[in-house]
Amino acid sequence: MSIALRRTLKILHTLASCGMVGALAGALVLLNFAPQDTPAAYVDMRQAVAALSDYVLLPSLATVIVSGLLAMAVHVPYLNKGWVLAKAALGIVVFKGGLHVVGAHSAYADRLLGEVAAGAELPPEALMGALPYEAAALWGMLALAVVNIVLGVWRPKFIRDRASATRSKRPATRHPEKTVSQAAE
Repeated sequence: MSIALRRTLKILHTLASCGMVGALAGALVLLNFAPQDTPAAYVDMRQAVAALSDYVLLPSLATVIVSGLLAMAVHVPYLNKGWVLAKAALGIVVFKGGLHVVGAHSAYADRLLGEVAAGAELPPEALMGALPYEAAALWGMLALAVVNIVLGVWRPKFIRDRASATRSKRPATRHPEKTVSQAAE
C-alpha cells in the first residue's frame, strides 16, 4: 500500500494513544485530587470524569483500535509480527476496560446526581465506595496502554517473528544432480 496511507495511520494511532493515556491520567488526577467533601462536589467530580471519558477517552480508544486494525490490513507484514498481535490483544482488553469503567461509573454518578438533586443526604460511604475500584481499573488500563506504546516503539522479536524470518531467509533448495535440461522438463 501507499507509504502516505501507512504514515497517516501511524500518526492517527500515535495521537490517539497520547489522548488515551492523557485521559486516563486526567481521570486519575480528578479521582484523587478533586474536591469530594460534599455530595454536590462529588457529583461535579463524577461529571468531570464522565466528560473526560466521553469526549477524550472513548474517541481515543476507538481511534487506536480502528487505526491499528487498518494498519494491519494495509501493511500485510504486520500480520506476521508477534508484537503487533500482542498490541492488538492488549488494545482490545483496554477498550473493554474503558467501556466497563466509563459505563458502570457514569451510571452510578447519574443515579447519585438524581438523588442529590432530589435533596437526599447521602452517606460518605455511598460517595466514596466505588473510588478505589475505579482507580485500580484506571491504573490497570493506563499500565496496559503504556505497555502497548512500549511494544510499538521497541518492536521486540517474538517467537513467531523468528519463525517467519527463518522461513524467508532459507536459501532455495537446489538439486545439483539435475542438469539444466532435466530441470526444464
